[in-house]
Amino acid sequence: MTKTDSLLAALQKGEEFTVAQIRSRFGGGNPHEVVRSLREKGFAIYLNERKNSKGEIVSKYRLGKPSRAMVQAAYAALGGAVFDSRAA
Repeated sequence: MTKTDSLLAALQKGEEFTVAQIRSRFGGGNPHEVVRSLREKGFAIYLNERKNSKGEIVSKYRLGKPSRAMVQAAYAALGGAVFDSRAA
């Protein structure tokens, strides 16, 4: 299983990760590039800010559902064919 596959499986289970956590758990390399490749494959990976137990703001990646605005933007940019499973 690749680093990308492992990260996706963990995100699909509802886990959230900081950049440091992705590096630590899934190996070296560029976590931003792994996330970019998942987004390129159509996964809605969000980066959200959270406060940790020390009151510090940290950014964590999570898998979510695309917002209505994202779906509208995809439709506007690529047309209805992007939503047709027969076109894949």
